[in-house]
Amino acid sequence: MDFQLSDEQVLLRDTTRSMLSGYDTETRNKVIEADPGFNPEVWKQLADIGILGLGFDPQESGPLEIMVVLTEIGRRVAPEPVVHGALGPGALIAERGTAEQRALLDAVAEGERILAFAHTEPGMRGTAGKLATTAAPQGDSWQLNGRKNPVLTGDRADTFVVSAALPDGGTGLFLVEASADGVTRAPYRTFDGQRGSQVDFADAPATALGEATDASAAIERAVIRISSALCAEAVGAMEEALRLTTDYLKTRKQFGVTLNTFQTLTQRAADMYVSLELARSMSMYAAMSLADGNYDPVIAARAKLQIGRSGRHIAQEAIQLHGGIGVTWEYPVGHLAARLTAIDHTLGSSQDQLHVLIDNLSSYDLAKL
Repeated sequence: MDFQLSDEQVLLRDTTRSMLSGYDTETRNKVIEADPGFNPEVWKQLADIGILGLGFDPQESGPLEIMVVLTEIGRRVAPEPVVHGALGPGALIAERGTAEQRALLDAVAEGERILAFAHTEPGMRGTAGKLATTAAPQGDSWQLNGRKNPVLTGDRADTFVVSAALPDGGTGLFLVEASADGVTRAPYRTFDGQRGSQVDFADAPATALGEATDASAAIERAVIRISSALCAEAVGAMEEALRLTTDYLKTRKQFGVTLNTFQTLTQRAADMYVSLELARSMSMYAAMSLADGNYDPVIAARAKLQIGRSGRHIAQEAIQLHGGIGVTWEYPVGHLAARLTAIDHTLGSSQDQLHVLIDNLSSYDLAKL
């Protein structure tokens, strides 16, 4: 298999890296403290180079390009909601939407409309569980009732892609305008500097995304796509955490010598590198599987499990090897650790991924000696 990036992918990576280079810790802290929680100028630049429309047309771009971009976003811990505000829900509209609904994606790709995927509900474990949100036909349209939380980017979204139980069974997908009657938002900040919201629907008018039929398979594919993108973002954050740690060990002195003089510390840094490479290979495995059209929940669970384990190990070691400075607001390591922790718990934690793998044990052949 060819694991090398194409010339176009290298150019996309370098362009994204250059564009986000202004995000030092001080700049990022100022951005996430102010509304809207990200930099509108950076958002517009992301739109101008085509990042906010990646994957909408599979003939032009796909999971590998998304992996390349999200790795750079993770490296800078950029707060722009590229996955949750554009690529994740946008891919659902591109897959199931009518021609009229897919026309909304032009505004998304241009940075003028923000989306949010409202699927998870209170009490759900990961993305599994029976939906309490219901959809009822109302003439030529639908009405939704229920609560969604957490809805990442739900505080700023113009349009929600909402999952709801259909009257005759199954799960449907619906488009709901954030300004519609019956839609109530309770925004909040997440501990990693992102934004989210609890969204309540009370007889909220909705339009079926495509046909009002069971969309469970499409939802599963969307979750797998988003998980793959988050894995790539985590790899970028791990790379930066390891780089900062090794640089610190080379410059910080103790007892008159730099910390990398102490073998135990360099061995711990080497273990961090092993965790990073395990995570990188699994992220690439997940993205390449999607590029081949293989939406396998087992592959997604394997990748996210390793990402969660590697992220936890690297985040903890980065903080420990930095000492007290590792958890200060002014230094990036603590922010990287917070983002890695949040990614692990988004769409199912490492423990939830283990349950997915356990549930699929029966699909394996028994090896007999």
